Amino acid sequence: MATSGVAASPIKYCLQLPVQCPRLREKRVSVSNFGRSRSHCTVSTQKYHPRRMPLVKCAMEASFGGSTDDSAAIFPRINVKDPYKRLGINKEASEDEIQAARNFLIQRYAGHKPSVDAIEAAHDKIIMQKFYDRKNPKVDIKKKVREMKQSRVVQAVTSRFRTPATKFIVKTSIAFIVLGALTVLFPTEEGPTLQVAISLITAIYFIHDRLKNKLRAFLYGAGAFIFSWLLGTFLMVSVVPPIFKGPRSLEVTTSLITYVLLWVSSTYLI
Repeated sequence: MATSGVAASPIKYCLQLPVQCPRLREKRVSVSNFGRSRSHCTVSTQKYHPRRMPLVKCAMEASFGGSTDDSAAIFPRINVKDPYKRLGINKEASEDEIQAARNFLIQRYAGHKPSVDAIEAAHDKIIMQKFYDRKNPKVDIKKKVREMKQSRVVQAVTSRFRTPATKFIVKTSIAFIVLGALTVLFPTEEGPTLQVAISLITAIYFIHDRLKNKLRAFLYGAGAFIFSWLLGTFLMVSVVPPIFKGPRSLEVTTSLITYVLLWVSSTYLI
């Protein structure tokens, strides 16, 4: 074919439009007789190939930040009973640290309502416990005992006692155990008057044996006897219920308490 005196052969242009959407079809356009002549276009259709589907999926994930929904993640410590371990904090944490842990976990697991409820429950329980502890502070028993030992009154009392030799402790223990056995086994209608008198003499004897001073032994023995008898009577009337049965059960029990206190005085008092 000749056009304007120039010899030219027919030229064909093929445009291929790749389309990766499943609802569109691939088009092929052929243009012949380029120039002044009328264009002739042929359109051929081709079905979408399934292997191109992953490309669309990857593009969508890249556009929308991935298909996984992190907001619906489940709180891993949702069933932990300890509220401090559930929030991941220690028991010495401040209120600001507790609130920060709560806000962080709520923001992270906001898409899962049971997780949010578990986090809120642990937070509320810790706050209520903190409030209760401030309102009702715990008593440090070890600290109180240490303060009592360091007080002047207690130090003055404890300085009057000293541990003797083991042989002396055994001797005084046997003496007062025998008096206690006689009081329990042979009670009289008048009460254990004789046994109590013997316990006073025994206490004075042992105190004198240790201190080698008659006046101090008598004062210590008499004072220990009066204090022991009054304390034993108070305990039996107000605190300790009757241990033995019978009309003289009060006197017998009071005598036993007196023997114990006299044994401590005659053995350790200086």
